[in-house]
Amino acid sequence: MGHQREYLAAVAGKRRGNNLIGDIRLIVRRLLIAAAILFAASTSPSHSYAQGGGPFGSLAGVWHGGGSVTLDDGSSERIRCRATYAPAGFSMEMTLTCASDAYKFNLAGHVVAEGTAITGSWSESSRGIAGTLQGRGGNGSFEVLASTAGFNSNISLRTAGNRQSIVMRADSQFRGASIALSR
Repeated sequence: MGHQREYLAAVAGKRRGNNLIGDIRLIVRRLLIAAAILFAASTSPSHSYAQGGGPFGSLAGVWHGGGSVTLDDGSSERIRCRATYAPAGFSMEMTLTCASDAYKFNLAGHVVAEGTAITGSWSESSRGIAGTLQGRGGNGSFEVLASTAGFNSNISLRTAGNRQSIVMRADSQFRGASIALSR
């Protein structure tokens, strides 16, 4: 009869007697195991890349917004922009088109990440120029140098959630741009 009561209590999810210390130890042990798993997952770069589609995963998709472009003569114009990012593991295809009433640029690029090093190529179709990209980055924050004969531009890209900022500083007639995008 005692075995039958224990069986019925076990099936009903009840325990005979009061084993509070054993219950607390079990709960603490499970919490520590869960915390260790979460910590390991959050610090593992390969895990975060797998979850986010590689080092460029947080950029994926189409972004819209605007900002301003500054020219060599010091004039500044408001621009509207659209960026598209298509990451594939440790590489990414991207486009950035910005326009104002009097100014337009169409950037396209292909980048590859090896650890935190970024390399790639870019082209600007409205002016018929192309060059190389190199820099560093990860976790939605990238610093790269776009270069070609007679032109260098530092590009800073920061992504946080659905917000992105792009700042370009150049050494030619195009002095720079400051762009805020969202998706």
